[in-house]
Amino acid sequence: MAAGRVPDPRAGRRTSLETAVTTAFDPLDLAGLHLPNRIAMAPMTRSRAYGPGLSPTAATAAYYAQRASAGLIVTEGVQPSPVGQGYPDTPGLHSAGQVDAWRAVTDAVHAGGGRIFAQLMHTGRIGHPSLLPGGLHPVGPSAVAARGRIHTADGPRDLVVPEPLDEDGIRRTVGDHARAARNAIDAGFDGVEVHGANGYLLHQFLAPNSNTRTDAWGGTPQARARFAAEVVAAVADAIGAHRTGLRVSPGNPLGDIDEPEPEEGYLALLRALEPVGPAYLHVVETGGRALTLELRKRFPGVLILNARAADRPSGPQELALVADGTADMVAYGALFLANPDLPRRLRTGGPFNTPDRATYYGGGERGYTDYPALAAEPR
Repeated sequence: MAAGRVPDPRAGRRTSLETAVTTAFDPLDLAGLHLPNRIAMAPMTRSRAYGPGLSPTAATAAYYAQRASAGLIVTEGVQPSPVGQGYPDTPGLHSAGQVDAWRAVTDAVHAGGGRIFAQLMHTGRIGHPSLLPGGLHPVGPSAVAARGRIHTADGPRDLVVPEPLDEDGIRRTVGDHARAARNAIDAGFDGVEVHGANGYLLHQFLAPNSNTRTDAWGGTPQARARFAAEVVAAVADAIGAHRTGLRVSPGNPLGDIDEPEPEEGYLALLRALEPVGPAYLHVVETGGRALTLELRKRFPGVLILNARAADRPSGPQELALVADGTADMVAYGALFLANPDLPRRLRTGGPFNTPDRATYYGGGERGYTDYPALAAEPR
């Protein structure tokens, strides 16, 4: 049975006198890539690309290597082109220098026994001209500004009206993702996650309030899903579907997104991706569980779930989502940020370091590479 389909309760489990249950600590075959457990490190913006030309540093390599016990690491969002940058000091994957710098990161993770995907994140209308080089201006599906402000080197600034992408701009942006994906493989990544969530460019095309087009790229749920599907297809064509994942967040209001009835659009997206066959779908759950389960039923690959926990941060309770078949993997964000050895801590029930929100974005080693791991177990 293909990895990621709703499982036979006996398939891929350890043998025992009773039917064994798959747990988050069991291995998983991700389209040919062996994962030692089903606990993923979710992508998290850290704004510490202080190397030349917005490239990662030795501290970046240390940060990810510390977390190599994850079944899969997905990096912070990495812009596929200069115009894709939406925040200060976020890294790119569109220059030779950036590729070389990322190679040190992937080498460090692999030396620690880990597996790592680069997340390609084009922020679209979420950004500001002051963050962009050469007079570039944020782009989007339509000339509709998001409400809110963005942090820049000069302090908070109002979000601007983006330049709508014309047909040539759309094709160029799709190509930028494919080139960045090839760069990721050149840099030693095991694969690429396309960011289609959290109010960024692909999500802007998916949502009716940010995509007001009436051409072939908007106007219906199917047309609004076309851009995301073509980006994923181009990445898969460039590096292989087995190395390609997609992150979505149906109904997520981040970035001034409004998706009052997301189900039809996301099912249309899955139908468009059927010929592509990406390795995984990474769902950021912001609404009810029903749509997650419907996506689970319709998607034939591995489903990674960044689960919604209404009144608390995600924690050990979410491990049960693998055991009950809701997801193939569970992803943790802030808990992984603060606990470099999170799989071990989850297995033992803690204790857990508390994330320091004041150090999430920018800064130095504090709140980045200085969270302690548990003491080594005695032999």
